Amino acid sequence: MKKGRVVILTAGRQAGKKAVIVKQNDEGRKDKKFAHALVVGVERPPRRVIKSMSKKKIDRKCRLKPFVKFVNYNHMMPTRFVMKEDMDFKSIVTDERMANAETRKTMKADLKAMLQSRYVKPEAAGEKQAAADFLFKKLRF
Repeated sequence: MKKGRVVILTAGRQAGKKAVIVKQNDEGRKDKKFAHALVVGVERPPRRVIKSMSKKKIDRKCRLKPFVKFVNYNHMMPTRFVMKEDMDFKSIVTDERMANAETRKTMKADLKAMLQSRYVKPEAAGEKQAAADFLFKKLRF
């Protein structure tokens, strides 16, 4: 479980959702005495867009909803995908911003803007990345 690994959460409210590990903690901390990771994920993925839709409708369909949480290693399943450094979550998501409810809200708004811009314009990030495509698609099971 290293930074950048795309995982699928297997328990809790976000079970079945995809997430990316931002920061791992293998030994645990004072408040969380178990191995855990800080993850950023997509709670509500973007929906299907077709050519005949209007610009307004396409913008509405491309919206997504992110989530940020601490997750026990036992409740996540790693995938083969690893995110490259172009999506820098570390600058937005920190332990200090997770502590306060107001800063957490602004953090999620920043994440939403970053993820949506990456989803709409993948060319701006460089080469196409399979991990990002996997992250933005709804998990079918």
